[in-house]
Amino acid sequence: MTSNKASSLRQRSQAFWEGLTRILTSESFAYVIKRILQALPTLLLVSALSFFIAQLAPGDFLDTIRQKPEVSQETIKALEQQYGLDKPLLQQYFLWLKEIVTQGNFGVSFAYSQRSVTSLLWERIGATLLLSLASLVITWAIAIPLGIYSAIHYNKWGDRILRIFTYFGQGFPTLITGLLFLFFAQVTSPLFPVGGMTSIDHSDFTPLGKVIDIGWHMILPTLVLSITGFAGLQRLMRGELLDVLRQDYIQTARAKGLPENRVIYIHALRNAVNPLITLLGFEFAGLLSGAFITETFFNWPGLGRLVLQAVQSQDLYLTMASLMMGAVMLIIGNLLADLALKFVDPRISLSEID
Repeated sequence: MTSNKASSLRQRSQAFWEGLTRILTSESFAYVIKRILQALPTLLLVSALSFFIAQLAPGDFLDTIRQKPEVSQETIKALEQQYGLDKPLLQQYFLWLKEIVTQGNFGVSFAYSQRSVTSLLWERIGATLLLSLASLVITWAIAIPLGIYSAIHYNKWGDRILRIFTYFGQGFPTLITGLLFLFFAQVTSPLFPVGGMTSIDHSDFTPLGKVIDIGWHMILPTLVLSITGFAGLQRLMRGELLDVLRQDYIQTARAKGLPENRVIYIHALRNAVNPLITLLGFEFAGLLSGAFITETFFNWPGLGRLVLQAVQSQDLYLTMASLMMGAVMLIIGNLLADLALKFVDPRISLSEID
């Protein structure tokens, strides 16, 4: 019995190490390491450009305090030393960079009583990701099937009606769409809430009730984020699938007598979806920035309002951290898109994507 257990343990250990070896020697793993190494100098360049471009704005965070006659020059100098604004720009930048590398900290916020920038971002990022990911899922879940339907029924009534809707959808920027939905919420009040992420008595709800309450508050801001993206994605899906359906190999598949559903959903859709996967990488990068206007309109407690206030008050390190976060999201989004392309179409070589 003991011998059987030992043999089983050796087999599991051997299977584990074989699996780990396959992962470490795979093309995907080598590609991920390569992209990470490429990202490091990119992030360094982004941080330097962002820092010095942010410094081009006239004045600094203490300008509003300097305008108060009751504040003495000694107090202002003490604040400059406290915030590090009395140091040369290069020294400020390298001190900030050193703190990121050695401590993983993006500095302190000027406007939020010297609180850590990292802690401020962690407080808000969950709300923004929840809203953005919900919008992304809804957009793709609706746009892809409608784009397929529109391509299959090319130039028929269904296709024409969908094209009209997409023209209108693309013509409405998030700013206008948000205003229209605010007006709709006012007309239908109190059906839809427009302020905050939860109700006043949210803490008194059951766990299920809390989930429903947050979902109820998400309805309008999620729709605002989804409309413009849905219209563009539906048109792109339609155009890509139409282009693939005209290819010779699709006509050959039909001539062989393959069922139409198999021709469309197995052969055509597999190739038509590749450009959309690439687009998904860029959409992932825009998750945090795309919700800024919507968060402001609907008083959503996310990163949008926080970063807007940071820019307005010239809260340097909080603004810098948000710019760096956008760059990291872009790199991760592109990496995930490349890996997804490889997963969907194994014929693609990752070494040829660059």
